[in-house]
Amino acid sequence: MKTLLPLIPFLPFIGFAVNGLFGRKLSKNLVAIIGSGTLLVSFLLSVACFNEVASTGPIQHSLYNFITVDSLHVDFSFLVDQLSVWMMLIVTGVGFLIHVYSIGYMHDDPGFWKFFAYLNLFIFSMLLLVMGDNLIMLFFGWEGVGLCSYLLIGFWYANTDFTKAARKAFIMNRIGDLGLLLGIFLIFRTFGTLTYEEIFDRLAIVNPDTGTITAICLLLFVGAMGKSAQIPLYTWLPDAMAGPTPVSALIHAATMVTAGIYLVARCHPLYSLSPDALNVVAFIGLATSIFAALIGLRQNDIKKVLAYSTVSQLGLMFVALGMGAYVTAMFHVTTHAFFKALLFLGAGSVIHAMGGEQDIRNMGGLRKALPITFWVFLIGSFSISGFPLLAGFFSKDEIFANTFAAGGNWWWAFAALGGLLTAVYMSRLLFVTFFGQFRGTEAQAKHLHESPLVMTVPLIILAVLSVIGGFLNAPHILHIGPPQWMAGFLGPVVGNVNLHHGGEAHHLAASTEWTLMAISTSLAVAVILVCYYFYVVKRSVPVADSAQGRFATVLSNKFYVDEVYDFLIVKPAEKLSQLLYYYADIQGIDGLVNGVGKGVRALGGQFRKIQNGNIEYYLLAMVAGAVLLFLTLHL
Repeated sequence: MKTLLPLIPFLPFIGFAVNGLFGRKLSKNLVAIIGSGTLLVSFLLSVACFNEVASTGPIQHSLYNFITVDSLHVDFSFLVDQLSVWMMLIVTGVGFLIHVYSIGYMHDDPGFWKFFAYLNLFIFSMLLLVMGDNLIMLFFGWEGVGLCSYLLIGFWYANTDFTKAARKAFIMNRIGDLGLLLGIFLIFRTFGTLTYEEIFDRLAIVNPDTGTITAICLLLFVGAMGKSAQIPLYTWLPDAMAGPTPVSALIHAATMVTAGIYLVARCHPLYSLSPDALNVVAFIGLATSIFAALIGLRQNDIKKVLAYSTVSQLGLMFVALGMGAYVTAMFHVTTHAFFKALLFLGAGSVIHAMGGEQDIRNMGGLRKALPITFWVFLIGSFSISGFPLLAGFFSKDEIFANTFAAGGNWWWAFAALGGLLTAVYMSRLLFVTFFGQFRGTEAQAKHLHESPLVMTVPLIILAVLSVIGGFLNAPHILHIGPPQWMAGFLGPVVGNVNLHHGGEAHHLAASTEWTLMAISTSLAVAVILVCYYFYVVKRSVPVADSAQGRFATVLSNKFYVDEVYDFLIVKPAEKLSQLLYYYADIQGIDGLVNGVGKGVRALGGQFRKIQNGNIEYYLLAMVAGAVLLFLTLHL
């Protein structure tokens, strides 16, 4: 298996190269086969790697020396352990389903070949990020997914708003990437290496002070905040909805936004030595979860609701990381990949049927025209809301339990509030979109139809995973399937560690777990029922923005964060650039260069006057020169 390991990332890269260079001349079917087929083979190889890791342990394979500068030695080397192979399965598995779905969704787009080339490059970059055994390879993959997000978000570049959204995502991620880069520099200065295994082995030998460890962890977390859209670097993610819907699913579910979670989990030996850093991670995650959930309550764009849902769910994952529950965070990454990919692709099916319409106020009653889409969307919505025995129920319950064990009542209460708000906006989205009377135009009503099989089959597979995915790590108290199977698999690499209880994972009493589960589940089900009554029985429809109350207006305008950023950062930067352009560039640099040119030209014009062709002037100059020479020699 070791010799085949490089094929897992490089097969998608080959797909990118072939489709990127020759796709314009190839048929769409061949482009789709190349783009999806290479990823399918990568997924099958990842499954083989999973089996080998499960039976014999981690696989390490070095291809060649990548960088050697003085004491810095970095190999192009892969580390496939329990954590990385788990991420490989998510990236290639969910990524493959998104590729298949894209065949139908993007079939009529003239950039079909280019779209698949970008998707393959995205997967290659993400695989490089999770498979590398050192921080340099992670950084290359990290920057690669940033580039691909720019290309895919701005895929329909003829629309100026879409290109602005792509630019915003690129720039905000560069802010986070600076923190990651500084963290990498500090790691090398402290440990003299950038290889994970060597860094963690030298922790006891180097024994750095707590301040250095905290600084490293916080700098790495800045990178994670940018990539995983946490306060204050989250505003790019909702705007990323400008890209085609499969891009939204890929970014939000399987690849880019999970990179920050992976980074913290991978570097957990460092974080476990810094309670202060973990507290920051947990606090930012909790604030982001509630903040984004509140905004999601009043969004009417079907993709924007799901986007703020992603930001909120990522916040919950960081809460789990901050509590030292690394396996729990990865568990929610997994279930979230299933139901969020399902929801975005389901939204794409709705948009496809509605002829591009995304405002849920102009939908309604779609469950009859789109029966498959309705049922899979219902499963995804209920799963993310924490409905009993669906995938999200297990992973969210585990987050709440660990939050209660490590943080206490208040942390649990606020985390549960974030989860409760999820049930509110997802129920609102589900019921307004699929129930009641159709509120679109006659032309849209005639256009309504279920998506083709190439789009619905991936939806059905993801729906099944959203139902059974929670059993990967079902709690002991439910006695369902192999209890805590995923925790046992990931435990050797990222076992849960609770710093508030002497560095050991703290297990709640069964009665406490049952109580917490009963409270959160009852609230989620109650919220779903209330929303059903309000939006289905009473047939309420979200009102126009102008008819909302003051707080609702604030929520629908996303707390005016973008406007604040525009006022404090964007506009001053633009004004400064205009001033520098005029005074430094035009008046200063151009003025100096043009002034030298004008001076030389003017001087030449004066000297030209003595070259006028009159012999008497030349004789006068000769006599003057002779006189000056005589005087010079005799004085």
